[in-house]
Amino acid sequence: MMRWFLTIFLVVVVFSSLLPWLEKLGIGRLPGDLRFRLFGRDFSFPFASTILISLFVLLLARLFK
Repeated sequence: MMRWFLTIFLVVVVFSSLLPWLEKLGIGRLPGDLRFRLFGRDFSFPFASTILISLFVLLLARLFK
C-alpha cells in the first residue's frame, strides 16, 4: 500500500513539473485534473492524467513482460 502511495505521489510531482510541456499534448486538461490559483500562484494537480499515464505504463509493462 505504501509503495503505491509513494509511486503515485512521485508521478504527480513529475507531471506537475512537466505540465507546461504536456499541455501541448492534451495531458493535464482532463476532467479530474485540478488547477487553481492561490495567493497569486498557480497550482496544478493532474490526478486524472496521472491515472491515464499509469494505466498506459501498466499496459506496456504487461505487453513486454
